[in-house]
Amino acid sequence: MRALHALLLIALAASLAAGCAREQSSQPIIGLITKTETNPFFVKMREGAEAAAKARGARLLSGAGRNDGDNAGQVTAMENMIAAGARVILITVSDAKAIVPAIAKARRDGILVIALDSPTDPVTAVDALFATDNYRAGTLIGQYARAALAGKPARIATLDLLPGHPVGAQRHNGFLAGFGLAAPDAGSTTLGTAQEVVCSVDTYGDQTRGQTAMENCLQRDPGINVVYTVNEPSAAGAHKALVAAGREKDVIVVSVDGGCQGVRDVGAGHIAATAQQYPLRMAELGVEAGVDFVKSGKKPSGYTDTGVALVAARPVSGVESLGVDVGLQRCFGDR
Repeated sequence: MRALHALLLIALAASLAAGCAREQSSQPIIGLITKTETNPFFVKMREGAEAAAKARGARLLSGAGRNDGDNAGQVTAMENMIAAGARVILITVSDAKAIVPAIAKARRDGILVIALDSPTDPVTAVDALFATDNYRAGTLIGQYARAALAGKPARIATLDLLPGHPVGAQRHNGFLAGFGLAAPDAGSTTLGTAQEVVCSVDTYGDQTRGQTAMENCLQRDPGINVVYTVNEPSAAGAHKALVAAGREKDVIVVSVDGGCQGVRDVGAGHIAATAQQYPLRMAELGVEAGVDFVKSGKKPSGYTDTGVALVAARPVSGVESLGVDVGLQRCFGDR
């Protein structure tokens, strides 16, 4: 009887273990890879993905590069997640071209890969893209800057992202188009030029580099009166340089992101206007599509626009915008 009892206990334990294994194997595992861990935009994206995964009964794995542009770190994170059982990878790519071979390998192995925020080059390297229309974001701030300049001759500085990055190119070229200058279309990764653009410097979206870039541009042309910045950290750096030069009150600075600090900077007059994007929406859509794929095999495809809106403290005629109060209600980061 004791032997029989022991056998029954072993059988029961084995059955429970098998049941747990089946439960674990049925839980969708989704990986989220961002450019960095600390940028408020990606922090909010991760929070949104975690909440969406919990609501849909999925398990989320998260990873990031060490800094913006760290392709090797993103490739390693992808390989580790796939080894851990991820069937879906959501990624904000740091290097639009260099990441493509790793994505192609994952897709050949049956992994669904969705780009968030930043497209790959080519865009078709992933199954789907959920992102801001960055060209539209640039167009909005270009329109605002032109209206705010009120007919004065423009002397423009552009504080850009990094060479060949689709997001940086789309925002830059959209800004030129919105300002009424000739510009490449949204599919180009080449930055447009114009005689009104007197200085262009890559900042990698970094505040310190943005400050140095602005200092250099002012040395090159002290008459700069419009500054396009690829994101709000670079805008914050530009503002510091303008304050040091005594130019902060007569230069129009426009940007993209819509983070809480950036919106506060709009309210304080450090930035004239910013185009607000919505990382929470990107993450939610990505997780939902990933869970549906694991459960049904249905793949998302193409591009989904996750929205953009202009935030300005002082509205200008002909350009629709949100006030700072509304921008703060919708922003990401520390309120």
